Amino acid sequence: MAQCVQSVQELIPDSFVPCVAALCSDEAERLTRLNHLSFAELLKPFSRLTSEVHMRDPNNQLHVIKNLKIAVSNIITQPPQPGVIRKLLNDVVFGSQPAEGLVANVITAGDYDLNISATTPWFESYRESFLQSMPASDHEFLNHYLACMLVASSSEAEPVEQFSKLSQEQHRIQHNNDYSYPKWFIPNTLKYYVLLHDVSAGDEQRAESIYEEMKQKYGTQGCYLLKINSRTPNRASDEQIPDPWSQYLQKNSIQNQESYEDGPCTITSNKNSDSNLLSLDGLDNEVKVDGLPNNFRAHPLQLDPSGDSSNSIDGPDHVKSASSLHETKKANAGIIHGACLTLTDHDRIRQFIQEFTFRGLLPHIEKTIRQLNDQLISRKGLSRSLFSATKKWFSGSKVPEKSINELKNTSGLLYPPEAPELQIRKMADLCFLVQHYDLAYSCYHTAKKDFLNDQAMLYAAGALEMAAVSAFLQPGAPRPYPAHYMDTAIQTYRDICKNMVLAERCVLLSAEILKSQSKYSEAAALLIRLTSEDSDLRSALLLEQAAHCFINMKSPMVRKYAFHMILAGHRFSKAGQKKHALRCYCQAMQVYKGKGWSLAEDHINFTIGRQSYTLRQLDNAVSAFRHILINESKQSAAQQGAFLREYLYVYKNVSQLSPDGPLPQLPLPYINSSATRVFFGHDRRPADGEKQAATHVSLDQEYDSESSQQWRELEEQVVSVVNRGVLPSSFYPTQYCLNSYSDNSRFPLAVVEEPITVEVAFRNPLKVPLLLTDLSLLWKFQPKDVSGKDDEEVKELVKGEPEMIGTEVISEFLINSEESKVARLKLFPHHIGELHILGVVYNLGTIQGSMTVDGIGALPGCHTGKHSLSMSVRGRQDLEIQGPRLNNTKEEKTSIKYGPDRRLDPIITEEMPLLEVFFIHFPTGLLCGEIRKAYVEFVNVSKCPLTGLKVVSKRPEFFTFGGNTAVLTPLSPSASENCSAYKTVVTDSTSVCTALISSASSVDFGIGIGSQPEVIPVPLPDTVLLPGASVQLPMWLRGPDEEGVHEINFLFYYESVKKQPKIRHRILRHTAVICTSRSLNVRATVCRSNSLEDEEGRGGNMLVFVDVENTNTSEAGVKEFHIVQVSSSSKHWKLQKSVNLSENKDAKLASREKGKFCFKAVRCKEEEVATQSSEKYTFADIIFGNEQIVSSASPCADFFYRSLSSELKKPQAQSSVHTDKQSIEDTMRLIQKCSDVDLNIVVLWKAYVVEDSKQLILEGQHHVVLHTIGKEAFSYPQKQEPPEMELLKFFRPENTTVSSRPSVEQLSNLIKTSFHYPESFSHPFHQKSLCLVPVTLLLSNCSKANVDVIVDLRHKTTSPEALEIHGSFTWLGQTQYKLQLKSQEIHSLQLKACFVHTGVYNLGTPRVFAKLSDQVTVFETSQQNSMPALIIINNV
Repeated sequence: MAQCVQSVQELIPDSFVPCVAALCSDEAERLTRLNHLSFAELLKPFSRLTSEVHMRDPNNQLHVIKNLKIAVSNIITQPPQPGVIRKLLNDVVFGSQPAEGLVANVITAGDYDLNISATTPWFESYRESFLQSMPASDHEFLNHYLACMLVASSSEAEPVEQFSKLSQEQHRIQHNNDYSYPKWFIPNTLKYYVLLHDVSAGDEQRAESIYEEMKQKYGTQGCYLLKINSRTPNRASDEQIPDPWSQYLQKNSIQNQESYEDGPCTITSNKNSDSNLLSLDGLDNEVKVDGLPNNFRAHPLQLDPSGDSSNSIDGPDHVKSASSLHETKKANAGIIHGACLTLTDHDRIRQFIQEFTFRGLLPHIEKTIRQLNDQLISRKGLSRSLFSATKKWFSGSKVPEKSINELKNTSGLLYPPEAPELQIRKMADLCFLVQHYDLAYSCYHTAKKDFLNDQAMLYAAGALEMAAVSAFLQPGAPRPYPAHYMDTAIQTYRDICKNMVLAERCVLLSAEILKSQSKYSEAAALLIRLTSEDSDLRSALLLEQAAHCFINMKSPMVRKYAFHMILAGHRFSKAGQKKHALRCYCQAMQVYKGKGWSLAEDHINFTIGRQSYTLRQLDNAVSAFRHILINESKQSAAQQGAFLREYLYVYKNVSQLSPDGPLPQLPLPYINSSATRVFFGHDRRPADGEKQAATHVSLDQEYDSESSQQWRELEEQVVSVVNRGVLPSSFYPTQYCLNSYSDNSRFPLAVVEEPITVEVAFRNPLKVPLLLTDLSLLWKFQPKDVSGKDDEEVKELVKGEPEMIGTEVISEFLINSEESKVARLKLFPHHIGELHILGVVYNLGTIQGSMTVDGIGALPGCHTGKHSLSMSVRGRQDLEIQGPRLNNTKEEKTSIKYGPDRRLDPIITEEMPLLEVFFIHFPTGLLCGEIRKAYVEFVNVSKCPLTGLKVVSKRPEFFTFGGNTAVLTPLSPSASENCSAYKTVVTDSTSVCTALISSASSVDFGIGIGSQPEVIPVPLPDTVLLPGASVQLPMWLRGPDEEGVHEINFLFYYESVKKQPKIRHRILRHTAVICTSRSLNVRATVCRSNSLEDEEGRGGNMLVFVDVENTNTSEAGVKEFHIVQVSSSSKHWKLQKSVNLSENKDAKLASREKGKFCFKAVRCKEEEVATQSSEKYTFADIIFGNEQIVSSASPCADFFYRSLSSELKKPQAQSSVHTDKQSIEDTMRLIQKCSDVDLNIVVLWKAYVVEDSKQLILEGQHHVVLHTIGKEAFSYPQKQEPPEMELLKFFRPENTTVSSRPSVEQLSNLIKTSFHYPESFSHPFHQKSLCLVPVTLLLSNCSKANVDVIVDLRHKTTSPEALEIHGSFTWLGQTQYKLQLKSQEIHSLQLKACFVHTGVYNLGTPRVFAKLSDQVTVFETSQQNSMPALIIINNV
């Protein structure tokens, strides 16, 4: 139980005090009424004695009484109505609320920290009023009148006669059978005569003489002259006298007869109490809550009321008490009590009470106790003993057993007033009232035995109750508190006597006693046992005290406390005590909050919301309902719907109170602020027929960190090219879409007249759909004037002129149950300045379904659009985005700091040009190497001209706008439908074998050493695109060499003609997705030709072998490929003719077929090479049809150059600085150069495709780059084989920079050898046995340095196997020649071979050694002859 102001040792004596009646004449009553008090009320503050009192017990022992208090009350001849008592108790509890600003106790139990009010003054007030208002009954005498004060005034005509009238009146009331009430203790009641004298108005001498007369008649002990009203009422305001009456009169005592003489109060039946809501604002009208679903009807804690209990004394408490209480309070507020009394009068009244108690009451009680004791002793001696002996004689000393029915019939046994058993009880009660607890206990104990013997259960219960209390209060505590006495008494009162009032008194006393002994568990059990359906108020108060018992235990039982607080709150609510109910629920909420008891939390919050709403605490109601909705609710859909409608209803009422106030923050739906995305710019246009708009950036694209990094690199690349190769320090990558992954630390820049789209991520946590209407963004704008002034303007929707920011409103936005959905809201800035997007504003409602929840029908909804909206409230939610956590400095790492996130604070800048790009006839599928012509349309949709248009891509080899020769190709899409993408020239059949030569510079195609081939300027006419203008340009595409799906990123860069300080440039992105399928594989090798019969007579011929394989598996409907032309491109070499041209000129390749071509290549003329710049390439075309494709024009040359661009980008080798290594490196370079050949082969082809029964012709080209003689090159990238694992080496290689010895292949290319001899030679062996054949050996120096050559004619080996291979022939003459060959010199040696037999011989036996002349170190290796030199020797 909660702490009390009084201890139990003070409480019980104060609850059972001697009762004194007061009977006043009208005149005496008038005198006291001048002070707005009745006579009994006048005495009330002074009714406790200030000093100890002594009296003698029957054994003549002196007994001390401390703090004795007497209760004086007017005589009421009607017993109080149960309904009136209920109303009184209800008012008392209602009027006692926790004090404002009361500091609560903080109790820490486990992981709970609870704020709990330590005291419960409403319970104490209830208990005090309950004990005072108990009606007197026949089985006990504690509140029977012991004495009667007869009061008359000195101003009456015949005061003495008045006294005798009053005395007769008292006698009549006590002894006449018409009056069963009030109850009197003994027939001989003490009468005490009081003469009231009004000091200010009366005659004091007359009063004194009347008093003397009274003393003569009634004795000095039996009368008193009380002087009051020492001042007149009009002087009352002059000085302030304390008012000790107010605290007593607040509590409407049942003895205040005036309050209740109007008859019983109206009581509303418990059954319809739900509809009677209390008005708590002091108004008389009854608050009727419309449309509020009343869940108390089907409350989970509700029990069925058992029958109509309004007849019982403690029936329903729900009384319409609030308004009447308010009126009484209002009426009493201005009244001053005791206005005619001075402090001297106060002392006189106090003195009067002392005199009355000392001289009248206590001697009377002492005498009565003695009389009763004497009676009992005398009776015990004779009648009791005789009676018991007779009983024993007849019954065999056994008490005759009564039937159960007779036991239960409490009215069966009633003692007459003079019964000896009642005399014992009377004596016990008297002793108890004067605090003689030892004697009282023994008397109660004796009476208890007698009553139990007689089976008088009501009497026995009363004796048990008081015996237990007396035992507890005995000084020195000779015996422990007999709690079982109390338990038996409570059970008897409740179950047998059906008297809940007496049972309740037992429980209240016993619980206090148990609490004082710290037996909280027993006290709680006792309190809970008495909760029942017949009185909600009592049950509520007892449950609350039980809850306090649980929390006050040595180890507090927090959850039990909370549970019983909830039960108490529920019962308070049923009793109409809404404030107390709300308080209980709030206290319990501390325990359930945040512990995962979501259903319990919902129930408590719902009830708190309900009660707060009823009490017009609308903010609390809104807060409670908000909690139900924002927690992850486990309720059913129907229940959630009810909660939501309740919330909307309450919110609507709140908003109606302050319609002009700020918009409230709504709890639903959830907004994931960090997922908010902001997009600057117009939505992308959909594809229109053959026109396909650039993909650019849109909110539909998922964020990909890899691709965003690629776009950033592309932008950095183009910006650095524009800024002469340097990235400006102010550069910041353009971001069109801001999200949680982008860098939002800077204020984003938006362009005036271009929309800003904010994507807000909503989530509906409920199982019921939410309908948002009139959804728009809430923003703040600071326009920038030309003069530089800032005007701030905050608007929900702009209505003013001129309009600064246009706001898009979504009329309806439906979020289904438990759905996540994004809303895209737009703003249209029409003015430059700073914009701050604050949040969203909308009407929150729910769809009105046909279902009804909790028996409450649907509210009449207004029909809006597609959905029927039941009820909605206007509100807002703020978008607050937390920036990224900072983690750079040491301070940031050790503390938690977050950076700014400014994605919602764009700066609106001046107008900028806006480019739109459309692709026409853009393919989605290509063959590898296929060339296709498409068109690009550039449109300027802004009001500013744009310039400096460039496109940058990581795959420049994929597309081209054509070089300077592009004007020769068809310009419009319609003209090119049946034309080739190439520039072609019709040729005559004579020029088939030989090559057609042309030349072109790589500079014409935007490719040069050191340039960025990825950045390509778009050839706009006049380099400017005016507002509204559009231009179409051709664009050639070439399918990538690898098959599969390719994503190719284009970034278009452009600037405004008028330079802007904030935005320097703008970009537009496009991602093309191309699917390529296999076409041809080309592999080529080049080797030295052994023949020397070229036009110049110089040894510079090469043979080029080209293998073409059709790897297409006909999945694209390709029938066959035709090789239409093979071209070469090089600075030093050119193809001269086709060597193995077959009869049919068409080179067709069906699926999986392979073709082999052989071409002769010659060096370009020296003078040609000299006159051309280093960037000039010679193109040679060898055609297999009657149409030449000009390979030096667009697009053939473009793609050729782009495939070379990676080669051109490689830095040139720098000469070494170290002199000692210089010579070695130079040598190596010279040797390497001999085997280098820069020859590029371009294979052009056509493919015949059948598609939809139509035949199409596709064309394309493949490139092969030949670097080294004898090394095979491929048109497609080779897969790298993973290197095999090697053993780890633990020594350092001696030289890692340059290998000091050239490889065999490199040295073998230094000298080219060639034999000139007749293929067959006839010789008459029968004439001459030796055949001599002249053979010319041509030695050609391939390097640019002098070379020393040694030719050794001796055979390598003399083994028989070698002889068989070479045949037996001999060289005649010198066996070794030493020569020096100048740079690129050709030298011929005349040799003679000698044969002795006919046959076929290989002349390629000479070994050739070479070394560079100026080199000290000799590099020598044998010249490997690639081809055998066979000669046939015939006999004639």
